Amino acid sequence: MVTFSRFTLANGLRVLVHEDTATPMAAVNLLYDVGARDEHPDRTGFAHLFEHLMFGGSVNIPNFDAPLQAVGGQNNAFTSNDLTNYYITLPAANIETAFWLESDRMSGLAFSEKSLDVQRNVVVEEFKQRYLNQPYGDAWLRLRPLAYNVHPYRWATIGKDPTHIEQAQMADVKAFFERYYTPGNAILVVAGNVETEAVKQLAEKWFGPIPCRGKHARRLPAEPEQQEANREVVHADVPLHHIYLAFKGPARLDEDYHAMDLISDLLARGSSSRLYRRLVKDHELFSEINAYQTGNLDTNLFIVEGKPLPDVNVASAESAIWAELDRLKSDLAESYELEKVKNRIESTMVFAEMALLEKAMNLAYFELLGDAEQLNGEVARYLRVSASDIQRQAQRLFRKENSSTLIYLANPYA
Repeated sequence: MVTFSRFTLANGLRVLVHEDTATPMAAVNLLYDVGARDEHPDRTGFAHLFEHLMFGGSVNIPNFDAPLQAVGGQNNAFTSNDLTNYYITLPAANIETAFWLESDRMSGLAFSEKSLDVQRNVVVEEFKQRYLNQPYGDAWLRLRPLAYNVHPYRWATIGKDPTHIEQAQMADVKAFFERYYTPGNAILVVAGNVETEAVKQLAEKWFGPIPCRGKHARRLPAEPEQQEANREVVHADVPLHHIYLAFKGPARLDEDYHAMDLISDLLARGSSSRLYRRLVKDHELFSEINAYQTGNLDTNLFIVEGKPLPDVNVASAESAIWAELDRLKSDLAESYELEKVKNRIESTMVFAEMALLEKAMNLAYFELLGDAEQLNGEVARYLRVSASDIQRQAQRLFRKENSSTLIYLANPYA
């Protein structure tokens, strides 16, 4: 169980504190409620670009990393379709440095043409190297718009097109900052060898003076239920054929989410999972196969993907995947295999509670979901899933009309 205290500053910043005297370290995690889903369709990639810009220096601190490294700290960040998360780990005795750095860039990010130009080039180069110039790199650039019709999940975190970042102007960047990088749109979690009262004083000192600019009202279009199968076949210079099957699934707070998550483990977690055992080991159809769900706050995608062996017909390989999915729909999962994946989930989450930064991140995430206290009931929600819940969810997920299929066919002379 992860214990914590919570308070909110007058400007709207939510602060959670987890005290852990067993470590000399502290983690400071600052989550902003903004991700790629909040972008304009003609200005995609901004949330990710802004993650880079936040390390370009603030008005008072031109080099973010230098003072942090001087006190033994480390930092990083990540952006998803739903959120942007910044984190710092450092000796607890030096925690005020983290408050100073994070508050300064929240209140006064340095908007310079030089920094924007540098980070634009970095992000565009990342787009080209990771998504355009490597085998299967553009899979999510194809799969998302194939699966989603109206929801902004139809583009990846990197964006739809590198020109959106290349054409980003200073006015666009400043408007994005003013709208989303506000105290009321952030959650600060401090975990480690700290005292709640001391954290409260530091939060008031460093974040309290930042003006309240409100919280943006999110009005995203609801993704309609899919009525017919989508399909795209790509001939590409890739080493092997590759099959992606995507199914729309429940949102993160839906009651069926945990059953869907367990299905991915039943199908593809470990060498004894159904897809690996039957399609890789027994029938020798695939060189590798996997199943997972995207974990989005809104309508999720459940993905099954695999590379058929060179001598295996792609249509036969695809049919074999569907046969396994249909088996999960028609037959109740065996009690032993369901118990196995539940035990793995439980051990993974318990182990995560031992890591300071993991606890800080999880508290911030569950607070974003509505209440950080939900973190302590998450294992129980998985353990309550029954074999009939798995079957019912499989029947809802694995329907042809709910599928979006992307297939890469390897060019014979690639």
